[in-house]
Amino acid sequence: MTPPLKVLVTGSRGQLGFELRQCRPAHVTLIETDHDTLDICDPEQIRAALEQHQPHWLINGAAYTAVDRAESERLTAERVNAQAPGLLAQAIAHARGEGLPTRLLQVSTDFVFDGEHSSPWTPEQPTGTPTGVYGITKLAGEQAVQRVLTDALIVRTSWLYSTHGSNFVKSMLRLMREKPHLGVVFDQTGSPTWARTLALTLWDLIGQQPDGIFHCSDNGVASWYDFAVAIQEEALQLGLLERAIPVYPIRTRDYPTPARRPAYSVMDKSRTEQVLGRILPYWRVSLRAMLQQLKTETAHA
Repeated sequence: MTPPLKVLVTGSRGQLGFELRQCRPAHVTLIETDHDTLDICDPEQIRAALEQHQPHWLINGAAYTAVDRAESERLTAERVNAQAPGLLAQAIAHARGEGLPTRLLQVSTDFVFDGEHSSPWTPEQPTGTPTGVYGITKLAGEQAVQRVLTDALIVRTSWLYSTHGSNFVKSMLRLMREKPHLGVVFDQTGSPTWARTLALTLWDLIGQQPDGIFHCSDNGVASWYDFAVAIQEEALQLGLLERAIPVYPIRTRDYPTPARRPAYSVMDKSRTEQVLGRILPYWRVSLRAMLQQLKTETAHA
C-alpha cells in the first residue's frame, strides 16, 4: 500500500494546478494555494505555510507567465520567477533544520534556452542566454533553487495548454470562429504540451523521487503554424468549429512582439522517460484528447 503523501501546490489557479487536481493520486492530500492564500515572495508566509501543513513536497507552479508584458514589467517578473523560488528553497532548507521533510519541485520552461540549436536540448546542456525577460528570470529561478537545495527537482515544460485558463489552443478556437483567415508563425519550433501530460509526469516523478533537471513535453515537433492547423482540423472533426478558414504561415519578423521567442526549443525527454518507464504521448494525440474534454465540458456547462 502506498503511504499517504501531502503535497502543497503554489499557483493552483493555473492550468497545471487544475490538471494536478484532476489526476491527483488517491494517496495524495493536495494543499492548494494561490496568491490570495500564500505570497511566495514573502518569507514569513512561506515559513508559516510549511509549519502549518508540513508537506512532503512543495510544487512551485506559480510564475509570471505574461511573456510579452514581462519586457516592460521586469521587476515583477524577477520577483516572482527569480527571487521567489530562492525564497521557497531557503524556507525548505530552514524547515529541514526543524525536522520537516519537505522537498521542492520547481516547474520551469523551454524559454530558458536561447533557441540557437537545431537538435533537442538535453537537461544538462548549457542554455545560452535566454531571448527575453521571461526566460532570463525563469533560468535565474532554477539557479536560485539549485544553490540552496542539492536535491531539488526541476521540470521544464513547453507550450502548455489545457481546457482551463487562457492558452494558444483556446485563443485559436476563438479566432477561427471570429476571423475570415489567420496568419501564424512557422519559424518557431517546439513541442505543444497538454497540461495533463505534465501533471501526470509530475505525480510519477514525485513517486520515483529523483533530483536534478528533467524535461517534460508531449512528443513530436511542431511550429506554431503546424499547431494551429492541427487545432482547426481536430476541432472541425469534433464539431467545435463549424467552418474552416485559411491559415497562412508567416515569419516571426512579420509578427513583431515585445519579447523575442526562441526559434528552436524542442527538448530531449529521454531521461524523464527512462525514470517513468514509459514514453510520453505524441502531441497531436494529446491535443485530440484535450479538445474532446473541452467539448464534453462545454456540453455540460
